[in-house]
Amino acid sequence: MPRPRARRVAAVAALALGLGAGVSACATTAPDTTSPGGQQATIRVVAAENFWGSIAAQLGGDAVSVTSIITNPATDPHEYEPTAADARTMAGAQLAIVNGIGYDTWADSLLAANPSGNRTELEVGTLLGLAPGQNPHQWYSEASVVSVINAITADYQKIDPGNSSYFAAQKTLFENTALASYHALISEIKTDYAGTPIGASESIVTPLAQTLGLNLVTPATFLDAISENNDPTTADKTLIDQQIADHAIKVYVYNSQNVTPDVQAQLAEAQAQHIPVATVTETLSPANDTFQAWMVGELTGLKAALAQATGH
Repeated sequence: MPRPRARRVAAVAALALGLGAGVSACATTAPDTTSPGGQQATIRVVAAENFWGSIAAQLGGDAVSVTSIITNPATDPHEYEPTAADARTMAGAQLAIVNGIGYDTWADSLLAANPSGNRTELEVGTLLGLAPGQNPHQWYSEASVVSVINAITADYQKIDPGNSSYFAAQKTLFENTALASYHALISEIKTDYAGTPIGASESIVTPLAQTLGLNLVTPATFLDAISENNDPTTADKTLIDQQIADHAIKVYVYNSQNVTPDVQAQLAEAQAQHIPVATVTETLSPANDTFQAWMVGELTGLKAALAQATGH
């Protein structure tokens, strides 16, 4: 059975539409705060997910105020049901950042139900030219993250041109300092382990494997099925069992926030075969982590698993 999120889109839209007129009337305006350039009040930014929100906050510095809607690591962004408060928050945004690609349709519905000529909307899928049905987990792609950084900075400069140089400086600081370890670890893993065969629990790992040059041998049909909470085929499960038994994979990577019975079984099989295991999560974990601290932690764990598996 598919995840219920597809059936919830209409309900989310109904909530947003029902709030439409009231949201505009009831949304509160944040107190004016002078930005570093002294040109305009703090930009109100709303991100559907906290991984994009963390990046937006660091790029904006003192000139922005960022609210992320999905912050609880236990929350599945696919299935999230927004509240009236979420609708009011989104309606008041000067910059709204949503993932798109079929990942957070509830956020698209909130925006559509409360149109505003004073709001800039950044949809990651549209930015990257990806449509629903393609892999939505683009925060695990280094190239996609760089594209989003560029787009957020450009939007800030458009909204608040008086602080253009400040935003440019924030971008440079974020890329060269905050993300230094993130970029370095990616480079090291690509250099040392490119081509290493790995297995994974779902398609969230695919952009990461592509970024790192790892050979993800798990059938794409299985990865997609687990990501969409569909039943994988017996043929796919049999093939993965054989890959684990034959040590055709060196490391098994799984999303610890989506452990289905099939994934639990594979995880147990990998551990029984002494295949190193690495974990990833769907959203920031812990919730107060920065994007870079979260990613560095996961990359460090994966690098250690690869080192254990290959002996170097």
